[in-house]
Amino acid sequence: MEVLDLSVLLAILVALVAYVSKGKLWAAEGNDGSASSYRASGFETNDLVETMKKTGKKAIVFYGSQTGTAEDYALKFAKEFQSKFKISTMTADLADVSFENLQNIRDEIPDFKLAAFFMATYGEGEPTDNAVEFFDYLDNECEELPDLKYVCFGLGNSTYEFYNAIGKKTVEKLNSKGATLIGQLGLGDDGKGSMDEDYMEWKDSLFDLIKDQLHLEEQAVEYEPSIAVVENDELTTSSPSVSLGEPNSHYFNPKTEDEVKLLETGPFDHTHPYLAPIQNTRELFNSETRHCIHAEFDLSNTNLKYSTGDHVAIWPSNSNEKVEKFLAILGLTGKKDKVIDLKSLDPTTHLPFPTPTTYDTVLRHYLEISGPVSRQFVKSVSQFCPDKETEEKIPALANDKEVFHKSVTEKYLNIADCLELLSSGAIWNTIPFSFIIESIAKLQPRYYSISSSSSMEKQTIHVTAVVEQEKPKTSDHYVTGVATNLLLDIKKHQNKETTKLIDNFDLEGPRGKFHYKLPIHIRRSTFKLPSNPATPIILVGPGTGAAPFRGFLREKIKQVENGANIGEILFFFGCRKSTEDFIYKEEWVEYAKKLDNKFKMITAFSRETEKKVYVQDKLLENGAKVIELLDKGAFFYVCGDAANMARGVQLALVKAYQEQKKVPEDIATTMGKQLRVNNRYQEDVW
Repeated sequence: MEVLDLSVLLAILVALVAYVSKGKLWAAEGNDGSASSYRASGFETNDLVETMKKTGKKAIVFYGSQTGTAEDYALKFAKEFQSKFKISTMTADLADVSFENLQNIRDEIPDFKLAAFFMATYGEGEPTDNAVEFFDYLDNECEELPDLKYVCFGLGNSTYEFYNAIGKKTVEKLNSKGATLIGQLGLGDDGKGSMDEDYMEWKDSLFDLIKDQLHLEEQAVEYEPSIAVVENDELTTSSPSVSLGEPNSHYFNPKTEDEVKLLETGPFDHTHPYLAPIQNTRELFNSETRHCIHAEFDLSNTNLKYSTGDHVAIWPSNSNEKVEKFLAILGLTGKKDKVIDLKSLDPTTHLPFPTPTTYDTVLRHYLEISGPVSRQFVKSVSQFCPDKETEEKIPALANDKEVFHKSVTEKYLNIADCLELLSSGAIWNTIPFSFIIESIAKLQPRYYSISSSSSMEKQTIHVTAVVEQEKPKTSDHYVTGVATNLLLDIKKHQNKETTKLIDNFDLEGPRGKFHYKLPIHIRRSTFKLPSNPATPIILVGPGTGAAPFRGFLREKIKQVENGANIGEILFFFGCRKSTEDFIYKEEWVEYAKKLDNKFKMITAFSRETEKKVYVQDKLLENGAKVIELLDKGAFFYVCGDAANMARGVQLALVKAYQEQKKVPEDIATTMGKQLRVNNRYQEDVW
């Protein structure tokens, strides 16, 4: 057997073992000796009913979450439900439990009350990764669930065609098994930015129904911690067991040669990233106020691989300014480096990050402190007001969504800003830090389309990111993105620039290990080139929507170098001005030379003409060529803004079909939809 064949067989064997064991054979050891104690579910067994019986739980809240948002809402719902009705409630990742006994839950737990499902829709109406097995159970193993009473909240985005498809599918499947939905399916819409209000409206009306239908007594909601935070006087930030922001325990206290090797070889995923060196950064915009960063991550010392069209997840940290303000409003500035231990007070509650750690570390590396504030948070925090004056302010703000929108949302306040507004600057040293940990969403990786080719750049990942820095008219401060401003700060220092930045970061990271490095992992994508190089492709990508297409074109160049006959490439690119934000301007010219007459780029510069012109307008102008290529079997790709651009492109394509095929709108629409059915119309939108 040749070496290559043996390598392939070994890779398949490793993948099979990983799938069967779900990573348990190489699970990270937690501080208590258990496998990944801060990531694991906390269950002794994955048998759902057995776990609930052992822990005395009478209700269960499941979540199907891809980026952590559904998980965050599930945790909030579970805590409020338990506090309001005094029913012991647990939360569970759908991937962490076995459902084979679910249909016996009322027999095994006679006083079982309720199941709740928080279901995010991912991609084109697909379940999140952790919900796939749950739907497989409903389709192939579950016979009936006649005694199950449940509620469901879907998290979706109305700018996508399959809006909240998984929430709807969950209700359809459960109802078909005889389960009973209480109230209505909640529909949270991230596309309109109304997720929090959608959730609160659904939840508030639902609790009244639950109380009546389940014959429950309502009580005043009081904070009941699931986690205890205890200050540790025996440890300091120099103690090797203290987490200072490393993704998991291997990074700050590797104990064996295998654990050291794990940091280079993986496997790498959303629980165990690779600490990748950033070998090059540069500015792509020619502007004094706007920035776009090109960054290159080095994979040469690892076996981490990607495919052209995949996404890379960057694990960010919060800026010095945001962390310092949060510490100050909580009265923790002087104790920022104090070591704290986290202890679970509930056997089904897992610790959200490594422990022991510090106050500064939690706010800098683990919590989403820069995000928007919800009315739910303001209502919850009212029980910890620092003074009577603050307490009297809160009801008017928390109970009126219009007032809240004008006072908080429109001003783009984060939690520290809001607390400062409510208390007129008075310190909130009355808030338990466990409340902060349990009430603020976890800091999540940011995903970017990879702008390099795995054939051309086998050991490098390129990222193309516009830096989010905006000062809205209704706000007195800049609203900034976490990961993009971190990349901007790295670029400044890496290139020895003197520019003054809005946000500054601790670039050395925990124990100095992050010097020009960031944790990353790869998310596989279905956004791929046709398997046949000769198939024509049509690309529509304004702004950084061009990122994956840069990777596609570099892949095409490699195909030509390898002797392949490639199909025509038609690329619609748009930006504001050809002199300001025309990213990779020189590169496109070089690509055209290498691809000869097979590559044509059509540009739209929206602010260089009296009437703004966008890629969808150029698409319609070139409708004859677009339809000609589609008739030849071309694949059609769209990348960029979902709400406006992607919708506009869809409409332009329908109109092009109408004009070129001389058919009515309904038939043209069907033609466009058929491209999707055949996987020839692909989107990578946000």
